[in-house]
Amino acid sequence: MKKTALIMGSDSDLPIVEKAISVLKKLDMPYVVRIMSAHRTPEVTARFASSAEEEGCGVIVAFAGKAAHLAGVIAAHTSLPVIGVPIKGSDLGGMDALLSTVQMPSGVPVATVAIDGGANAAWLAARILAVSEPALAERLAAERRSMAEAVEEKDRKLNEKIQ
Repeated sequence: MKKTALIMGSDSDLPIVEKAISVLKKLDMPYVVRIMSAHRTPEVTARFASSAEEEGCGVIVAFAGKAAHLAGVIAAHTSLPVIGVPIKGSDLGGMDALLSTVQMPSGVPVATVAIDGGANAAWLAARILAVSEPALAERLAAERRSMAEAVEEKDRKLNEKIQ
């Protein structure tokens, strides 16, 4: 199975990255985690993105706050799917990161999840990779059934309580 690359702009992003790691572990998906910066290590970032596919990656998730150019720089150097996770900062509550991530020029797409949406980024990465990985598709289907059963159980308990 291809790896999911989790790239954070700063080690302060680790709590959000850990949410993605938790999902990837739950789905038994291989991953690699790195810190690199679109602004401070642009050559390293470009080199990583350019070689990610030959290194066995199938999708890249980029976590960044503030100016949040990491996902766009990565997308400019690879044809792999790139998912951007805007990180909430102290200045503008993550809106700056959201807009920097989602407003990509035509031809350089970045799928963008919610501010601090590390878990959903991992779920999206799994769906992307599941297109060519039947075993992963089965694990995703099982997780969806489990989520549905949990909601139905909560509904049952609620109705028992209020009646």
